[in-house]
Amino acid sequence: MPKLHGAYGSPFVRKAIVALTEKGIPFEHEQTIPFGAPPEYRKISPLGRIPAFTTDDGRTLADSSVIVAYLEKTKPEPALYPSDPYDYARALWFEEYGDGGLSPIIGPKIFFAKIIGPRFFKREPDLAAIQKTVEEELPPMFDYLEAELGNKEWLVGNKFSIADIGIATQFVNFQLAGYGVDAKRWPKLAAYIARVHSRPSFKAVIDQEKKAFGG
Repeated sequence: MPKLHGAYGSPFVRKAIVALTEKGIPFEHEQTIPFGAPPEYRKISPLGRIPAFTTDDGRTLADSSVIVAYLEKTKPEPALYPSDPYDYARALWFEEYGDGGLSPIIGPKIFFAKIIGPRFFKREPDLAAIQKTVEEELPPMFDYLEAELGNKEWLVGNKFSIADIGIATQFVNFQLAGYGVDAKRWPKLAAYIARVHSRPSFKAVIDQEKKAFGG
């Protein structure tokens, strides 16, 4: 059986879990924390990051985007990438918007600062700095998503895709840190996040993470 290596609380591990679940692929989940991971883990993930993946036949892959792309090739249905070339590229763009845009803000500046640092590293959170990030850095990011959603149910091609997984996984960390999208200011985004998070693939892992982090 395939094995996913990674820890709860990582938006990238969650991305891979959701993709595996959406595709109905059974897998083992080995809890692997990236901080102080053993040298053996570097053989699986050369950069020491999570997640990593071991295939049925013992081959390994690292990085959530790489893992999901592999899953799409090995089990094409249900498709998580649009078939139209432009929609395909747009889906990759939104995945990158989550990975490279939302994550550097929500991850280290909010979730790590408020939840992981105090719990695992005995670091007192700077609540004023966290609130400043929430009030100043995230609104432009949310404005963009609100505008891109328009009246659509999903971000690309009127179908759930990697675009939605890549964006919505970041908002789980935002919520685990005790925050939410202001439905008055961003009604479409708030409804969209609630819709994605209610999918069984997301709900199952969110429920597990709420238990793990006491949320």
